Formats: sequence, structure tokens, C-alpha cells
Amino acid sequence: MIRIGILGDIGSGKSHAAKQFGYPVFNADFEVKKLYKKSKKCYRKLQRTLPKYIFSFPIKKSEISRALIARPQNILKIIKVIHPEVRLSMYSFLKKNKNKKVVILDIPLLLENKINRKKDILVFVDAKKQEIQKRLKRRKNFNSKIFQKLKKLQLPVEIKKKKSDYIIKNNFNNYLLKKNVKKVLRKIL
Repeated sequence: MIRIGILGDIGSGKSHAAKQFGYPVFNADFEVKKLYKKSKKCYRKLQRTLPKYIFSFPIKKSEISRALIARPQNILKIIKVIHPEVRLSMYSFLKKNKNKKVVILDIPLLLENKINRKKDILVFVDAKKQEIQKRLKRRKNFNSKIFQKLKKLQLPVEIKKKKSDYIIKNNFNNYLLKKNVKKVLRKIL
């Protein structure tokens, strides 16, 4: 099985690019949302860890946001609860798809959490900063303070780019993105 890790800046279109490969995608952000909605285990742990902020199940994004804005160190507490569960979901995904030719790992902190393996192929989704900023501001519930905190968790874009085997330009034109993904996929396969 070929594992392709998708890297890039927040808002660069990693998830959209990941889907264009046409193979099973593990989307860590989706898994986190699922945990907030469905995991009572995570809720209880977060409620114990952050009792001033986490009150309701399913966990509301606004409660997580308040916790992140109130105290910068809360992000590490949330990570400590959520990341092991996301990792378990990833192992389950890999086991389920073990007979697939290719799987795509759309995990924002792939390198930072040392989830990638030496043989993984890393693909960087490159987009212009101005375009990313425009897209992020259009997102509902966009909060620049939270964005800055999340950005600090990530390696600088330049390092991710250097560590990547391939770079896909994303100018947010669907046709061109698909074309760029196909070019890279032909080189990989």
C-alpha cells in the first residue's frame, strides 16, 4: 500500500486536493468533528480537563473556541485527549484499507506528530497567501486568534515544502487542481 501524506498551510485546500486523488482518504479534521459529536468518552475527559469550558454533549465548537482563546495552554490539554483517539481511527482506517493500492492521509499535523513513515510520499499543496487569507475569512466561525494558535502548532510552510516529494499548485480552480493531482499521481504510480 502506498501512503500519500498531504501537507500544506491552513486553508490551502489540502482536503479538497486529497479527494482529487480518487483513493480512500483519512481526514483527521473530520475525525475530530466526529469525536466532538459522538464520543462520550472524549466529552467526559475534556469535561474533567476543562470544566470551566466544556458543558454539553455533543461538544460545541464554541466551547472549544472559548477554551482556546481563554488560555493558550488549553490547546495542549485538548490535544492530549483528542489526538490518541484520532490516531486509533487512523489505524482502523489503514487496517480497513490494507488491500488498497493507495491511501491518502489528510492530517494537518502529520509531520509534527511524527505520524508519517519514511516510505510515505509527501505531497505539498501550495497556494498563494492572499488567496488563503481570502478563503479563511469567508469561513463561518473564522477566528483569527484561534487561527494563530493553530498556526503555532505547525511547522513553518517552508520546512513542509522542503520535506515534500511533490508540490501541487492550487489556484482554487477545480479543473487545474485535478490536472495537477493527476500529473503527480502518474509520477507516483
